[in-house]
Amino acid sequence: RMNCCGLLTPEKEPVPLKSIEVELEVRDHVATVVSTLLYENKEDKPIEAVFVFPLPGDAAVCHFSAVIGQTQIVAEVKEKQQAREEYDDAVSSGQQAFLLEESDQSPDIFSLSVGSLPPGESASIRLEYVTELAVQADDGLRFCLPAVLNPRYQPQGASVQVTSVPASLVPYSLSFSARVSSPRPISKVESSTSLDPLQYLNAEKTQATVKLAAGHKFDRDVELLIYYTDAHQPTAVVEAGQASAKPGTLMGDPVVMVSLYPEFPQSVMSSVASCGEFIFLLDRSGSMSCPLNNSNHQETRIASARDTLLLLLKSLSMGCYFNIYSFGSSYEHIFPKSVEYSETTMEEALKKVEQMTADLGGTEILEPLKHIYSQPCIPNQPRQLFVFTDGEVGNTKEILQLVTRNSGSHRCFSFGIGEGASTALINGLAKEGGGHAQFISGADRMQPKVMQSLRFSLQPAVVDISVMWDLPKGVSATVLSPPITAIFQGQRSLVYAQLTGQSSEAAEGCVKVKYNLAGHPSQSQVNFSLKPAEDTGLSVHRLAARSLIRSLELEQKEDEEEVDEGLRKKVVELSVQSGVSSAYTAFIAVNKSNKETIQGPLVRRNVPAPSELETLYTDISYVIFYLTFFSLCSDSSSKEDEAVVPEQPPRDPLLQLVSLQKASGCWLLDAALAAALGKTSEEVEKPKPASVGQMWATILALIWLHGFKTDAKEEWELLAMKAVSWIHAQNAPLVTECVEAGNALLGCSVQKDSLGL
Repeated sequence: RMNCCGLLTPEKEPVPLKSIEVELEVRDHVATVVSTLLYENKEDKPIEAVFVFPLPGDAAVCHFSAVIGQTQIVAEVKEKQQAREEYDDAVSSGQQAFLLEESDQSPDIFSLSVGSLPPGESASIRLEYVTELAVQADDGLRFCLPAVLNPRYQPQGASVQVTSVPASLVPYSLSFSARVSSPRPISKVESSTSLDPLQYLNAEKTQATVKLAAGHKFDRDVELLIYYTDAHQPTAVVEAGQASAKPGTLMGDPVVMVSLYPEFPQSVMSSVASCGEFIFLLDRSGSMSCPLNNSNHQETRIASARDTLLLLLKSLSMGCYFNIYSFGSSYEHIFPKSVEYSETTMEEALKKVEQMTADLGGTEILEPLKHIYSQPCIPNQPRQLFVFTDGEVGNTKEILQLVTRNSGSHRCFSFGIGEGASTALINGLAKEGGGHAQFISGADRMQPKVMQSLRFSLQPAVVDISVMWDLPKGVSATVLSPPITAIFQGQRSLVYAQLTGQSSEAAEGCVKVKYNLAGHPSQSQVNFSLKPAEDTGLSVHRLAARSLIRSLELEQKEDEEEVDEGLRKKVVELSVQSGVSSAYTAFIAVNKSNKETIQGPLVRRNVPAPSELETLYTDISYVIFYLTFFSLCSDSSSKEDEAVVPEQPPRDPLLQLVSLQKASGCWLLDAALAAALGKTSEEVEKPKPASVGQMWATILALIWLHGFKTDAKEEWELLAMKAVSWIHAQNAPLVTECVEAGNALLGCSVQKDSLGL
């Protein structure tokens, strides 16, 4: 059903989608999104339109309806095959019908089929979904409305294909507005696109509205970052069950959503682990040669990834192990197996990283992952896997099943690069691999986000995680979310549970998450009232249902050809009961009140999704050529793609200095260091206190970092700690004199204490 049936540009045939209106309501960290899509058939015969679009991978699609003329039809959730048959029967008998279904390969691609729209008729389609907003490194909550469904890379023989055209030719308009409310004040809302100013609705600043500024072309993702004051307060929201549903069922009972932010003791956080096996897996498919973002066309995704690998490699500690894999249609590794980190192995790896380009064709991530997991783990070196990709794959489910099967042997940290990265893949890798996911888009720099994840990977693994409930007599909790597999300092952990039984309105409950951290038994807890919140509707129930549906879907074993019928039945039942879509169900709406059948043969149209090619092509004839054959930015292994080598911009001064650091943490006093500090060799040599050697060079580098690069501290903090450890190990005299002389030379006033010396 999701195959493309002809790639048609607006020049050749009018596309029926006219406008998209999006209303976003954010309550604390839960977003409800209502999209209204207006279709119009300008043809002189009835049409069937197919619109393929992305949604967040963990979204719970919970409402779908259509208005044609004066008639509203509300869709029902039914078993997928049954829904498809009803749709086909309706369309072939000339009735208007609508079908919304999730792709079999990836839970974040949906296709909407609009069948038998009569000539001149308009249809307004309303789609509603609920999603949890992810917490970013700086505590912002991220909402993303994808403008682009990048042509997902398909392994040989797969079926989903997506039409894509340059954004300037997308023939429909977008309007977007958001309303935010929280128990805590909203400090700011930022965006990758221009917004009208934030309007507060009350004096406490706990409610606000925000709109997209006029003239947005929808040529990039609309990303909102929402910041609350005191973001790390644990919360619990109880939502009443649906009055019409049977008590004892998921929709009939109250459901509680608990958000916890575990804080680790300072003593544990200061002892950063120095061991570990660090495996970096880098996407080198053709699309990695695209610009990292729309604001800076100079920097490509692959160039930014190379710079990031430099910082990562310089931040590792002596005594750990590492390896670097890169993949496209095939994969390569720098060493046959992970090697011990030393000056020699670091230099060899960096030489090879320098030469990496986006020249490996498609995005086949499954094979390198299988190879990594086939390597035996190194005793006492916990395996940490870092995956960098622009996430354009179609076999998401297969990849996640592989990660789940190996989740006991490693932690996986994932990075979605650029617009169009698959949320299902990036979030799924981290969730199943017990790690953390980051998205790098808009004007983001990759380095700070990646270094934050490296710091997470150096935190001790939290083990023996358990959730304990303390509830009034007669009330019990059934946890609906998957077990918590990873806890990181200050990062949110979510628990959904169904509350069964009766209690008084004033009753209170308590939930504790207990865990063991570096040998210290610890816990986080939140007390909550069992009185349901007034205004959440059924959003918490739907997110809980979605969470349970996802867990059940992932239980389907990859090596089992046949779908486990018991499992499938359970998912279908849950999906139909909660009105939330799943891999085994679809939304179907048929206009039964339409007495007249619609005459004439059906014309099939695919509605294009915008792509990032606008900057590459403006001539329509080239556009058709792209659609039919390939693009400079598509995952194609053709030689033409490799020929365009942009001029290298001069190296960033911070990276210049970092590249000179030795694996042990020190810097050498030479002409290259002097140049990186903006001095001559003579100027650097002259004020050096007698008999201090390499320590002088290392202190100068530290003063320069603290004096000139405080805004990028999270990028160099770990490698600076390594330098400080190296200085301490020298037991050298004259440190105070070196710091004073270094400040005088570089024109800084950095205190010895703030250097950590």
